[in-house]
Amino acid sequence: MKSRKLGQHYLVDPEAIQRIISTAGVRGNEVVVEIGTGRGALTRELKDLCGRLEGFEVDPLNLETTRRVAAAGNVTLHLADAFRARPVFDVLVSSLPYSRSADFVEWLSQLEYQRAVVVLQEDFVEKITSPPGDRNYRAISAIAQISSAIRLGEKIGREAFSPRPRVDSRIATFVPKIRLTMPQLVLIKRLFALRRRTTSSVFARLGIAPAAALADSRRRVYHLSPAEVYQIVSEARLQP
Repeated sequence: MKSRKLGQHYLVDPEAIQRIISTAGVRGNEVVVEIGTGRGALTRELKDLCGRLEGFEVDPLNLETTRRVAAAGNVTLHLADAFRARPVFDVLVSSLPYSRSADFVEWLSQLEYQRAVVVLQEDFVEKITSPPGDRNYRAISAIAQISSAIRLGEKIGREAFSPRPRVDSRIATFVPKIRLTMPQLVLIKRLFALRRRTTSSVFARLGIAPAAALADSRRRVYHLSPAEVYQIVSEARLQP
C-alpha cells in the first residue's frame, strides 16, 4: 500500500497525541501546518487550537478520512506534497512518514517559521544531533544543526502506532537559527560525500576557491563543526 511505501505509521495512542499537542503549545492566533495528516488524529486535536490549520497529505484515502474526522471552517486540506510547496506558517506539527525525514529537514532549513514539533524515528534523531567526528555525523546532521536549535522531548514507543514500526520515536522541536539556500544545501551534501577526506583535497576536488579554506586544511570534513561547515558554504566561491 502507498502509506507503507512512504513509511507511514499512524498514531493511535491518545496519550502520545496529547504529549505532542502539549509540546507544540499552539496559540489561538497562530497558523499551523501539518505534514502527512494520515487519518486525522493530530488534525482533529489541532483544528480548534489555532487561527488556521493547513494539512498536507499525498494519499487520497487518508485525506478523505481526515476530512470526515476534522472538517471545520479553519482547516484547509491539500492533496499535495508539502515539500513541493512553500506554505507560510507559524508552527508545524507533524508525525512524519519515516521515509521523508531527511526531506523534511532540508525543506525546513529554507523556511521562516516560529517552531516545528515533529515525531521522528529515534535513530534519525540520533543522526541529526550527532556531534562532529561521530560515525553518524553526516550532511543531514550539519544541515539540521546549522539551521535549527533542536530540543529533544519525550520518547514515543512503537506501540503508539499502527502498524507498529520497528523502532521507537521521539518528539523533537526545531527552532530556526539560519535559513539555508538550495545552493548551500547542495554544497553541504557534496562536502559530506567526501566526508573522510581532508578539507584541502575536498576543496581542490570541488573547485572551491582558497578564500573559503579554514586555517587547518588537513582536517577531515566529518570533523568540521556545523559553524565551520556554514562558514565554508557561505564564503565559497566556486572556481570556473
